[in-house]
Amino acid sequence: MKRRTFINNISKASLGVVAVPHFNILKSKPKMYNTIIGHGDFKYKVHKSWGDLDRTVTPVKNCHEMVMDSKGRLIMVGDDVHNNVLIYDKSGKLLDSWGIRYKGGHGLSLWNDGSDDFLFICDTKGSVIKTTTDGRELMLIGHPSEYGAYEKDAVFKPTESAVGPNGDIYIADGYGSNYILQFTKDGEFIRKIGEGRGTGENQFQTAHGVCIDYRGKGDPTLLITSRAANCFKRFTLDGKFIEQINLPGAFVCRPVIHNKNLYSGVCWSSEIDYVEGDKNTHPYNINPKSGFVTILDEKGKVISNPGGTQPKYRNGKLQRMVQEQPIFNHCHDVCVDDDENLYVCQWNANKAYPIKLERV
Repeated sequence: MKRRTFINNISKASLGVVAVPHFNILKSKPKMYNTIIGHGDFKYKVHKSWGDLDRTVTPVKNCHEMVMDSKGRLIMVGDDVHNNVLIYDKSGKLLDSWGIRYKGGHGLSLWNDGSDDFLFICDTKGSVIKTTTDGRELMLIGHPSEYGAYEKDAVFKPTESAVGPNGDIYIADGYGSNYILQFTKDGEFIRKIGEGRGTGENQFQTAHGVCIDYRGKGDPTLLITSRAANCFKRFTLDGKFIEQINLPGAFVCRPVIHNKNLYSGVCWSSEIDYVEGDKNTHPYNINPKSGFVTILDEKGKVISNPGGTQPKYRNGKLQRMVQEQPIFNHCHDVCVDDDENLYVCQWNANKAYPIKLERV
């Protein structure tokens, strides 16, 4: 019998038993939750101190994003210039660290050219850098005005990138002008995708993330985050709108595809809708520290919300989702390993290191 099946059977046989969180009274160690979160077949045990390190040696400010390379190593980017990049093994042991100049270290994508892994780091201070996994810089894409894509005074604060099947680079200008910029693998500008910030079909309200979706039949597509609009939008690789996946209440970060499912960190959740241009309706002003993780199947249906309310549909329409358990502050990203464990990076979470969610 598989371990996950065994644990699920034990859980079903002991309904009504609630795991009680254990709090370590030593201030030097963060809290550890011995509890199970999630819904349906996607439940997880929280290991809150999995990624903890010596702060005097490898400090962090915000743990923004994480990917797993072809060697099974977990690579994280943050915005502390003592060590922008931390590389862990699955046990939480630090293997390497590097990066001393990415003050806005935010987005991290991994691309394999068929033989080697490469990283794309999005620095919200205004650049996207291609590197080797040991930190050697290979290419830098700067302000889009250098390529004829923007005016010189346009704001450019890239938050995410993705690499297409032919090597084309897609950059989400999520904190800037809210376009998706498409470049060749050699850094030559191709096109802008979308119509900037707004509420229209081809517009985004914080185009925070982008990924290539190879699931299903037909050509791969782009999945693009519209965080303040609580949705993902699907486009063709040349920028034509296909559909919108609504996630009411959930201010999602980038979409992460693993096998047939989509995972995303929810930075905030809210009982009320955000109104474009109205700071008073922003969840950070109303309900900060309200993050969780959301998981969707290949049809775009939410199947689990670890740390959040159970997903419910009425007449086929997804109901509002909010944080239910105060385990996370602001979930900024989620990485999935080959055992389907999750690693959660958080923004504005008291300089917390990544948390592991062990699938059960």
